[in-house]
Amino acid sequence: MSVVDGLPFAEEKKDYILKTLDPILEEMVSDVLADMPKVPMDFMIQWLIKRTGRAADATEKISVSQRNQNLKQELRYLQGSLEEASTAAAAPAEEEEEEEDEDDDCDEIPEAFRKSEESMGKTRTSVSAEAYGAWNQKKDFTPPDHPKTDEQKQRLKQTLSKSFMFSSLEDKDMTTILGAMKECKFEAGQKVINEGDNGDFLFVIEKGQLECLKTSNGEEKVVKTVNEGDVFGELALLYNCPRAASVVAKVECICWELDRESFNYIVKDAAVARRNKYDEFLQSVTLLASLEAYERSQIADALKPEKFNKGDCIVKQDDPGDKFYIVEEGTLYALKVIDGTETRVMDYKVGDYFGELALLKNQPRAASIIVESESAKVLSMSRLSFNKMLGPLADLLSSKVKSYK
Repeated sequence: MSVVDGLPFAEEKKDYILKTLDPILEEMVSDVLADMPKVPMDFMIQWLIKRTGRAADATEKISVSQRNQNLKQELRYLQGSLEEASTAAAAPAEEEEEEEDEDDDCDEIPEAFRKSEESMGKTRTSVSAEAYGAWNQKKDFTPPDHPKTDEQKQRLKQTLSKSFMFSSLEDKDMTTILGAMKECKFEAGQKVINEGDNGDFLFVIEKGQLECLKTSNGEEKVVKTVNEGDVFGELALLYNCPRAASVVAKVECICWELDRESFNYIVKDAAVARRNKYDEFLQSVTLLASLEAYERSQIADALKPEKFNKGDCIVKQDDPGDKFYIVEEGTLYALKVIDGTETRVMDYKVGDYFGELALLKNQPRAASIIVESESAKVLSMSRLSFNKMLGPLADLLSSKVKSYK
């Protein structure tokens, strides 16, 4: 039995719902639910802008005003379709014939919308969350299971534990992901991802180093280097957009590949929620608020939450420093031994950061940091991630480091 059976639409419209409208709405509603924006209409407009930009022929030149007009027509059509489906679900069965007759008189679909459908029909539908309505339900999913030796499984699990996206998975989900991932080996100089392509996979690096390159003025420039434990190729899956950059193996590499469908079912919702939560929080951190959204998302991926109780010492004076911290919850204070006496020299609240001095100057911890509130949560970043993500901010950080004097 089809999911549109019983709806008071003509067969042509039911077929249109299944083949054209349903995939678009399912993906949009899934992304709206993942983000839960305060202004859903604005989010949907931006979502449609991105999708139209992806689906449009690269050689087709449309004026900005015409593109905006097309998007408004698309949104009105989608809104009307949602309202129509909602009304139909509550309509008495005996009104079916009358409704079908009325439906046949609806306006013709805008030309721009019809063009984008051809490309949209070729893209994958998002299945990471249930959307509204009985006709838009989550499909059955059986994850792939690529055979691995015990030694391979152990190596992969250790690699995944280094990644924010996988380290917090439940045991059963981790087992499924371990089975679904496939080992890939790349030679030095081999191109793994092409900028602008559709993305079907993400990769986790077990061994080696790769460079991410973006094309600017016809020239490819290295914008980022990824190393062991890093994930790349995830943006195309998280946000259903083309590949943002090309990725080339700098040396011989071993990576693990995860397909889009397995990612959507098991990892995507949790990853999007976590990334969005930290991105919003990072915007409240004065030091990082001016960064681009992409840069903040990379920092969000590198942060790991740590919880402490009142009186706990997060860092100890004179110990070597290997982490940078941002206060997410609670209050802290710094104690420094001066002339043999412990002196309170600094207070920290939500959004404050500490630990940068030891990393910037490669010195021992200048003071001890103690939890003052009943509990506290901090977001930590390793030395490697700190140098890689916050390197461009080194001068600004240096000018603001605490002397604890």
